[in-house]
Amino acid sequence: MLNNLNIDKIYLADLYIRLSKEDGDKAESNSISNQRDLIYSFLKEKEDIQVYEEKVDDGYSGVGFNRPALISMLEDVKQGKVNCIIVKDLSRFGRNYIETGRYIQQIFPFMGVRFIAINDHYDSEHMDSQTDNIILPFKNLMNDSYSRDISIKVRSQIEVRQKRGDYIGSFPVYGYFRDQERKGKLVIDYAAAEVVRDIFDMRIKGYNNRRIADYLNEHGIPSPMEYKMLLHWRYTTSFKLKAQAKWSPIAVERILKNEIYTGVMVQGKEKTLNYKVKKRIKVDKKEWIRVEDTHEAIITKEVFAIVQKLMLRDTRTAPDGKKLYLFSGLLRCGGCGGNMVRKKIRSAGSEYCYYICSNNKNDKSVCSSHRIREDFLRKAVLEMLRTHLSLVSTMDEMEGMIAKLPLQEQEVQKRCRQLEERRNELARYQKLKISVYEDYKETLLTPKEYLEMKEDYEVSCRQLEEAIETLEREVSLLVKDNGLHSPWIERLKDSGNISELDRGLLAMTVEEIIVMDSEHIKIHFKYRDEFEIVLQVLEAAMSVGDRKNISHVESEQMKRFLLAAREG
Repeated sequence: MLNNLNIDKIYLADLYIRLSKEDGDKAESNSISNQRDLIYSFLKEKEDIQVYEEKVDDGYSGVGFNRPALISMLEDVKQGKVNCIIVKDLSRFGRNYIETGRYIQQIFPFMGVRFIAINDHYDSEHMDSQTDNIILPFKNLMNDSYSRDISIKVRSQIEVRQKRGDYIGSFPVYGYFRDQERKGKLVIDYAAAEVVRDIFDMRIKGYNNRRIADYLNEHGIPSPMEYKMLLHWRYTTSFKLKAQAKWSPIAVERILKNEIYTGVMVQGKEKTLNYKVKKRIKVDKKEWIRVEDTHEAIITKEVFAIVQKLMLRDTRTAPDGKKLYLFSGLLRCGGCGGNMVRKKIRSAGSEYCYYICSNNKNDKSVCSSHRIREDFLRKAVLEMLRTHLSLVSTMDEMEGMIAKLPLQEQEVQKRCRQLEERRNELARYQKLKISVYEDYKETLLTPKEYLEMKEDYEVSCRQLEEAIETLEREVSLLVKDNGLHSPWIERLKDSGNISELDRGLLAMTVEEIIVMDSEHIKIHFKYRDEFEIVLQVLEAAMSVGDRKNISHVESEQMKRFLLAAREG
C-alpha cells in the first residue's frame, strides 16, 4: 500500500551499477557498494519508484556498450518490464559521447523510459528542456574525453613497462611463473620447461606438429590450458569446446614460434584501434617491442633459429605421418637451386629410393634431373660429416698453440681497416649519386645518362653495404669469441664420433646439401662464417712474422690441418 495516494504514476526501475579500473575509476568512491548505497538512499524519498532489479557490470569499461548487465537491462526495457533507469552518474551508464547521448536523448524518451543520474542532478521526468539539452551533451562529452585521456595514460604506462622488459600479460606464458619478488619478471617453471625442451627436440629430430601433439597427449602431459587449470589460475577462454583441452598442432606451433623461450621479451604484437574500438589488430613486426635477456632462457637461440628454418622449409612427412624423411628440406639441386624430391623405384624384385630435382620432374626442359640414390647420399653425407667434426675437434686442440700468438688483435685491426675503407667508399658513391642528380637538374645530363649512372652507383652502394655487413659480423665474431675457443666449436664437438645419420644431427650441423650429380655433392655446414674466420686466424699464424712464436712441429700440424680444411 502506498503512503501517498496522490501519486499519478508508478515507475518500475532497474538500478544500473558499473565499475571499471580500465576507465580510471576510483575504487573507494565508485565501488559497487558505494553506488548501491547512494541509489537506495536517493530512493527513500521517491515513493513513485519501485525497484525491479539491480544490474551490475563489474570490470567493464563504459566506452563500449557490449556489457552483460547493460544488455540485460535494455532487454527489460524492450519487453516493457521496466520504464525507469537509475544510475549514480552519467559516466556509470556510459563514457561514449555519441552512444550515451543517443540513448538518453532519443531512444529512452521514445520508449517512455525515465532516466535518472543522481550526482548529475538529471531526471528526464523533471528536466528543463532548454538548460538540460545544452548541459547534458557537454557532460557526456567530458566523460568521453576523460575516458580517452585515461586510455592514453594507460597505453603510455604499458609501453614504458614493455620497453623496460616487464611482462604485462594476464598470465605467464607456458614454461614460466611470475617472479614473486620482482614485479613484471619471469622465472622458469621447471616442470613445464622440460616439456618445452622436448617439443623443440622432437621438432629438430623430424617429428611434425601433429605427431608431437599426439605424443604429448598419449603420455598424459597436460596442455597449456589444462596446466593453468591445475595451477588453479582463474583462466577462461571462449575457445575451449571440450571438457578437457588436449594438445593440438596449433598449440605446438605456438610454442615453437615463441621467442620468449630464448630469454627475449617480445611484446606489442597486437593493439586496439582506439579507446572506443576494442578489436585487436596485428602490428608490423618492425614495431614489436623486443628486450634481450630479461629472464632465464629455456631454449638456446641457436636451437630456436634452427627450428624456425626447419618450419620454413618445404618438407614432407613420411607415409606413417609421424616423422620427416632424413633429408627433407635440406637438399638443393646443383643446377637450378630447386628442391629435391624423394622417389621410390621397384626393379627386379627390389626397391630403392632416390632424389630428383623437383623442377625437372615438373618440366624436363627447365633443368636436368640431378638424380642421386638415397643409399649413396647417406654414405657420402656421413663421411663428410665425420671429416668436418674431426676438423672441428682438431681445431679445438690447437687452442694452446694459438693462445700464445697475438693474432686476434691483428685480425680485428685488419678488418677494422678494411671496414673503414669500405665505409669511405660507400660515402663517396652516395655523394656521387647526389651529384649526378644535381647535374641532371641543371640539364648537364640527359635522362638516359642520369638513369644509367644512377643505377651504376646504386649497384656499387649495395655491394659495399653487403661487404660492410660481412666485415662487421666478422669483427663481432672475433671480439666475441676471444680466440679459437668458441661456443659453436663446443656444440659441434658434442656430436662426438657418429656411426649413423639421424634427423636431429643433420638439423644441428648442416645448412643445406647441394646435389651436383649422381656421385658428387656439396655440403654447407652451419657456422660457416665462424669456421672461415678461424681458418684465416690459423693462416695468419703461418706468416713469417709469427713462426718464431711456434715450434716446427706445431707449424707442420697447422699446415696439415689447413690443407685438410681447405680441401674439405
